[in-house]
Amino acid sequence: MRMFLMALLLGAAPAHANPVAHMTMDTGTVDVELALDKAPVTVCNFIRYAQGGFYDGGVFFRTVLSDHGPRGIDVIQARVAAGRREDKFPPIALERTNKTGLSHGAGTISMARDGADTATSSFFVVIKDSRNLDFGGARNADGQGFAAFGHVVRGMDILEAIQKRPAEKEQITDPARILRLSLTGYDRAACESR
Repeated sequence: MRMFLMALLLGAAPAHANPVAHMTMDTGTVDVELALDKAPVTVCNFIRYAQGGFYDGGVFFRTVLSDHGPRGIDVIQARVAAGRREDKFPPIALERTNKTGLSHGAGTISMARDGADTATSSFFVVIKDSRNLDFGGARNADGQGFAAFGHVVRGMDILEAIQKRPAEKEQITDPARILRLSLTGYDRAACESR
């Protein structure tokens, strides 16, 4: 405890602090704390794409509004820059919420996927609680849920406004641009073995 307090007084982040992703958008900045302590495979995958500049020039292109049924969700989805879509790393194993202890409440960031172990670079942010994205939920027929891996700590109002943009068949007609995605509080050694 004393070391933790000393670190705070000196302005240094404690050794166990999770990294923060800073998304500089065309409408403001969004900060997301990444749950490296709970979902290390997913966070390290996201960091790999961020450090490679894949998200710089990316967009929030999709909005999903709840249909109030058992599969309804409220999310916005982002993808990498257009010129980087084919330049991907291999898919990662799904870190299920029943193992990580995370859940898809409002502000959660999670990986998009098709099959259970298919996530690569596309991610989404939950705008309103959408627990049927968790393990055992009804959103996906396989019941495996999605890999939640962090939580918005600043800029939720920016993301809420993106969800309200005009859309046709879930495709935002004027996508919100990610100008730059940077990281702070990241220790390289934490992902080197993954």
